[in-house]
Amino acid sequence: MNTEKKKGIITRVSGPLVEAKGLIAPKMYEVVRVGDAELMGEIIELKGDISSIQVYEETAGIGPGEPVYGTGGTMSVDLGPGLLESIYDGIQRPLKTIEEKSGSCYIARGIEVDGIDRDRTWDITAVAKVGDLVSGGDILGEVQETSLIMHKVMVPPGISGKVKEVKSGSFNVTETIAVIETFEGDLDIPMLQKWPIRVPRPKQTKIFPSEPLITGGRSIDTFFPVAKGGAVAIPGPFGSGKTVTQQSLAKYCDAQVIVYVGCGERGNEMTEVLNEFPELIDPNTGEALMKRTILIANTSNMPVAAREASVYSGITIAEYYRDMGYSVALMADSTSRWAEAMREISGRMEEMPGEEGYPAYLSSRTAEFYERAGVVKCLGTEDRTGALTVIGAVSPPGGDLSEPVSQATLRVTKCFWGLDSALAYKKHFPTINWLTSYSLYVPNLEAYWRKEIAEDFPEVRASALTLLQAEAKLLEIVKLVGMESLSNTEKLTLEVSRMIREDFLFQNAFDKDDSYTPPMKQYRILKSIMSILTIGKEVVSRDEFEYSDFAKLEILKEVPKLKDISPDDMGAYDTFDAKVSESITGLVAVTK
Repeated sequence: MNTEKKKGIITRVSGPLVEAKGLIAPKMYEVVRVGDAELMGEIIELKGDISSIQVYEETAGIGPGEPVYGTGGTMSVDLGPGLLESIYDGIQRPLKTIEEKSGSCYIARGIEVDGIDRDRTWDITAVAKVGDLVSGGDILGEVQETSLIMHKVMVPPGISGKVKEVKSGSFNVTETIAVIETFEGDLDIPMLQKWPIRVPRPKQTKIFPSEPLITGGRSIDTFFPVAKGGAVAIPGPFGSGKTVTQQSLAKYCDAQVIVYVGCGERGNEMTEVLNEFPELIDPNTGEALMKRTILIANTSNMPVAAREASVYSGITIAEYYRDMGYSVALMADSTSRWAEAMREISGRMEEMPGEEGYPAYLSSRTAEFYERAGVVKCLGTEDRTGALTVIGAVSPPGGDLSEPVSQATLRVTKCFWGLDSALAYKKHFPTINWLTSYSLYVPNLEAYWRKEIAEDFPEVRASALTLLQAEAKLLEIVKLVGMESLSNTEKLTLEVSRMIREDFLFQNAFDKDDSYTPPMKQYRILKSIMSILTIGKEVVSRDEFEYSDFAKLEILKEVPKLKDISPDDMGAYDTFDAKVSESITGLVAVTK
C-alpha cells in the first residue's frame, strides 16, 4: 500500500494522544505511523476531518505539522509457531530481538520488529490430504513447537474449500504449506496467521464448564475453585500478594499453555517474573516452565496507551492456542492499570467522565474482555474442545472494592478471591479471605469431585467453610465476654477452626514442598482435621468433661505434620484418623 496517499498532518499532541487531519478514508482502530519517527499508533476516534490517535510509544519531541501515515490495517498479532518461550512488549515486539536490533537494553522509538521470526524454519507434518474438504479451524499440519506443545496449523477462519496441495517438510512461517481451492480461486496458506486483537476469534459454541483448574493452592482448589474456562477476579490492596498469587498460578496450574500479561505493574515485579520463569521446572511435566509459557511485559514506566493493547494481544494469543484444543490460562496483572490507561486517554480526549473519572464505557470494555473466556467447541470438522481461563488482578486504591473497576469486574466474573491486608500483616499467606471470597463454579464441579476425589468431598468442604464462619461469630463473643463464657463444644469449634486456618489454609508459595498440594492430598488433610471435630463433639459435650483434658491430647500436636505427608502415602492419613479415634475413646473411658 502506498502510505503517501493516506498521509495526514499532526494538529495536536497531548501525551499519548495525537490528533491529525487530512488522512484519506481513515477507519476506527486503523494502525497509523505517527511523526517523522513513525511511532506506532491506533485511531480511536473520528470526528469530521480529525482523527484521534493513541500512540503506543513515547511521544516526546513529536509536534504539530509532522506527518501521519495510514496503513489501512488494524492492530493485529502474529500467530504461528514460535510464540511459546517468547517475551513480548505490549504490542507483540519480542524484547530479545529489540535489544539485538537497537543495541541497547532500552526500546528505541519507532523500532519495528516481527512478532514471530520469519527466518526460523519449522518441521511440519501434513495431517490433511489432497482432496479433503476443509473449513476454518481444520488442521492442515502439525509442528512440534516445544517438547510440551504440538502446534496445530489450522485453516484460517472464514476460508473453506478443497485441499489442492499440502506439504510436509521444513518451512519458515511465511512459506506456503498448503493450497486450498475456493470459489474465489486458489489460496496459498502459510503457517503464519494475523488476527485483529479487538475481535474475538470465532468458535462453534460455548460449553458448560465442568472441570476445575487445578492450581495446587489449598484455599483455591478446595474452598474457592475456578472451572477451566472460567473468569476470576483477584482484588486486593498494595502488599496483599496479588502478584505472588498469580505467579504461583502460572507456575503450578494444570493449564497446558500459560499467557502472563504484566500490565502496568512495577518494573521490579515483572523483572522477577522474567528472571525466574526461565529457570523454573513445571511440576506437572518435569520440563522447563517456559516451554508452555508466553510473557507480555508492559510495565508502569512503559507508554500508557500500550497497556490496553497488551491485554488484548495476550487474550488473542490465548484464544489461538484454545482453538487448537488446549486448556489455556491467561493471567492479567493488573486490569486496574489497564482501566487507568483508558481513563487517561479518555480525559485527554475530553470525553464526559463517569464515576471517579473513568470513561462511561469502562463496564462494557471490561465485560468484553472477560467474556472471551470459556470452554468452547472449536471450529472445524474434528470434534475438538478448548478452554480459556482468565484470571485478572484488580488493584483498588486502599482496598476499596466499591470503586468502579472492582465493581465492573465483579459483575462479569463468577469467582472472587478477595485478598485481605489484615491477613498480610499477620503473615498469613495466601491472603484470600475465607469469609468474603466466593466461587459460583462449585455446583458445576461437584460431579467431578465425587468421581475423581471422594464421594463426600463437597460435604467435607461445606462443613469446613461453615465452621470458619461460626468461628468468626464466636471470636466476636470472646472479645466481649472472654473465652470462659464459651461451652466446651464452642471451644472445640474454635480449636478445629484454628487448625484449618493455620495448618490447611496457610501455604508458603516459596517452599518447594508446600507450594503445591495435589487435590487428593488436600481432601485428606481437611478430612483428617474435620474428624477431630466429628469425633470430639460427643466427648466434650458431656457436662462432667474438662476441656483442658482434650486440649492436652498428644495427637493434636501432629496436625501440622499432615501437610508433610507424601502424596504417595495416603495410608498415613488413615493412621492419623485411627489415632484420633483411639485417643478420644480413651478420654471417654476416663470420663466415665
